[in-house]
Amino acid sequence: MRPEEAGPSVNEERLEAVPPPPAGFDAPLDIGGVKLENRLVMAPMAGYTNLPFRTLVKAHGAGMVATEMVSSQALVRRHKKTYDLMRNDAAEKPVSIQLFGADPAQMGEAAAIVEEAGADIVDLNCGCPVKKITKNQAGSSLLRYPERAHEIVSAMVRAVRIPVTVKMRTGWDTVERNSAEVFARAVEDAGAKAITVHGRTRQAMFSGAVDLDAIARVKRAVRVPVLGNGSILSPQDAIAMIRRTGVDALMIGRGAVGNPWIFSRLLHWLKTGELPAPPGLAEKKNMALRHLGLLREVLGERLAAFHSRKHLPAYTKGLRGGSAMRERVNRTEDMDAVLREVEAFFDNLALRSRMIRAGESAHAA
Repeated sequence: MRPEEAGPSVNEERLEAVPPPPAGFDAPLDIGGVKLENRLVMAPMAGYTNLPFRTLVKAHGAGMVATEMVSSQALVRRHKKTYDLMRNDAAEKPVSIQLFGADPAQMGEAAAIVEEAGADIVDLNCGCPVKKITKNQAGSSLLRYPERAHEIVSAMVRAVRIPVTVKMRTGWDTVERNSAEVFARAVEDAGAKAITVHGRTRQAMFSGAVDLDAIARVKRAVRVPVLGNGSILSPQDAIAMIRRTGVDALMIGRGAVGNPWIFSRLLHWLKTGELPAPPGLAEKKNMALRHLGLLREVLGERLAAFHSRKHLPAYTKGLRGGSAMRERVNRTEDMDAVLREVEAFFDNLALRSRMIRAGESAHAA
């Protein structure tokens, strides 16, 4: 995922009337004995869902968080950087760790390592569309081979005591040729305790409309909980997916980058029927600075500066002067300089906003 693809909608659509929350959607969700306090879950995203990001999302109410996806082959070979991806904290529980791979025996061995690393749930990636993953028959390539996916899930289930779940897409290229319902039933029969459906085919990557009808068909086809996923960039997108598909929960990915409020706003709607306004400049500034501070604390100076380049585009999406500020940030590995740039950027925007309001007031008088 490129940084410009992440983040909330620039101009959030206003609802004329906020619909009432669906009955039962504010209740906890049980996945194979793991109890989620709510039904809003964070998606695993390569390069993004490290501990600092998960900490912010959890603080805003996510019912479960997920690490970045992990290579089964690298885990079995005891690759240190891969082990680092699984680092998790007691405060963020429950946490899911997602594996990708194509060999059933190896996936079973890797699942056992994931369990030992403290995961509450181990998830099988059947949705990643990136060529370097699919060329090895992993990720969304498995959508073409439901029998192989069944073998993999079965091997993982035998290897662990924690629940095994699956994240899939609606098909490799067309839903008709590669039935999402058939694939979902195959992994359910193998022992998967929940299924997340990204409402696009592999060929669609991350573009085009999300196929809500296909998600709804999968929901009707299986007995285990089904989570809806795909372009939930605003509370309005989330509300539409719940109402159109009847899913048991939502998995939110790109829309949470630079926007952990999507969880707290939706939770408020589920509890009260009211949808809070989007965050203002001061809230965005404080959250961006907190995020940068956590990156520095957990990752160290150089890596924190690198990761800031991924997250700042989402925090500053659609804001005047954001592009120029990010260009300056991209040229430095000094986190003090990054923090100064971000603080000055938001302070200048706030000053400009106050001046405009003052001018409007004077004109009105």
